[in-house]
Amino acid sequence: MKEKKIDAVEVWKELDALAPRLGLTVIDRAVYLHLLRRTHVEGKRRLRFSILGIAPQLGLSGHPVREAVRRLMDKGALRLIERSNIGHLVEVRLPREVRAPRARRAEDGGAKLRPGTNLDEVDFLRTRDLRQAIHAREGGLCFYCLRQTPARSHCLDHVVPAVEGGRNSYRNLVSCCMDCNGQKRAQAAADFLRRLYREGRLSQEDLSGRLRALEELAAGKLRPRVLSEEDGGSGRSEKRCPSAQILPPLRNVLKA
Repeated sequence: MKEKKIDAVEVWKELDALAPRLGLTVIDRAVYLHLLRRTHVEGKRRLRFSILGIAPQLGLSGHPVREAVRRLMDKGALRLIERSNIGHLVEVRLPREVRAPRARRAEDGGAKLRPGTNLDEVDFLRTRDLRQAIHAREGGLCFYCLRQTPARSHCLDHVVPAVEGGRNSYRNLVSCCMDCNGQKRAQAAADFLRRLYREGRLSQEDLSGRLRALEELAAGKLRPRVLSEEDGGSGRSEKRCPSAQILPPLRNVLKA
């Protein structure tokens, strides 16, 4: 079903009021307006795009556009639905739908949640810190093939694809290399692991460990490290959200 046509002048006024409250840069505004034009102006809310696809249309290089997209996601102007090697699928929110922050947050030292937050209800694609918490949980290794994965080339993958109802939960998100992300696509994770074994990229021991890790992931045993907002930057021993724990590096988990 198509969205109702928007009043462009009204949306522009709303953005003028919202931008200072969100601290949007000129590039943030340019990217946001471009995505608004390609969604709500055309009667839709969602759009699949690639950073390198829209950057030339804005007269910019990929890096500032990528950073702007991340900031817009962090501030709630965009909601990431799926990320893959063919681009981002996002819901673009109108300025009136974006909730401005109540107060400035203390400087982050990691992913922070309110005390008592149920970790199962957290959208781990919502902010950069939460996404990094998933990458950190895997200890720099690809969840699937166990290769060391540099930060510049890792990505997050839905074990159960979002199009099949997979959530953005820590139980369904893993850090992996670009190769595995592109090859797995909508394939069942267990079947993809067996394929890696047949191709000689996993040993029998690795395959058994990865299948066991999949079960532990679904059971909520592979929890990322998160902090409560009370932790601030005190430098003292960390308090953790009741449902969170620190896990040993991935390879140690496999050998346990």
